[in-house]
Amino acid sequence: MEQIITRHRHDLKRRELTVTRAFHLTPLMIRIVLEGEDMADFISLAPDDHVKLIFPSDTDTPLMREYTPRAFDDRSLTLDFALHDAGPATGWARNARPGDVLTVAGPRGSAVVTAAFDWWLLIGDETALPAIGRWAGELPRDTRLITLGAVTDTGERQAFATEAPYDAHWCHRPAAQAADPAPLVAAARALDLPEGRGFIWIAAEARVARSLRDHFLAQGHPRHWMKAAGYWTQGIADGSDKTLD
Repeated sequence: MEQIITRHRHDLKRRELTVTRAFHLTPLMIRIVLEGEDMADFISLAPDDHVKLIFPSDTDTPLMREYTPRAFDDRSLTLDFALHDAGPATGWARNARPGDVLTVAGPRGSAVVTAAFDWWLLIGDETALPAIGRWAGELPRDTRLITLGAVTDTGERQAFATEAPYDAHWCHRPAAQAADPAPLVAAARALDLPEGRGFIWIAAEARVARSLRDHFLAQGHPRHWMKAAGYWTQGIADGSDKTLD
């Protein structure tokens, strides 16, 4: 079988970074830019990489959450926070101000997908939009891009800069239905996908991501031309399921 994904390991390093900007992209998405000299050797090879954010707690065990590096250079790191009702990341992001310090660890590794595809379909809920946006910006102009994002309403849509021919689709559903596969699966069924080799990337609540993966498998899409991950699990704090086994 052809090798579609190449895995790279990185030295795990903690970085103390300082907030320089914090603003709303949409009512429920906050963008925070952090800077620090430690960014000089930061490595992130794949758009769906994750860093661990380490938040102080009232116990001896720090609170950690995983987030996608939306953008970075040798000085700065940009993170997008989808706001929820509770949680250490949401609480910190809502109150973040220039001068605040955050400890960031990783990425521990990268899973790089080969560029040898005619088209890409990127599907995800609010937690996946940072990875989708970064992927869109990194795709070449000779590759067709299709995205399907699930958000609460039109005010939460984002416009992603890309050089690729691009078709954007959106699925609106209440936040209370974010763990219900039905809306996104129905929207996926309505897509008219191109001919040729296509890679499908999926990230959402674990049950939603699994249902979407199974839908495309039932349509005959090759399993090794697909990557699906549960970025969160309903009812479980920090309950990601990256493999969906």
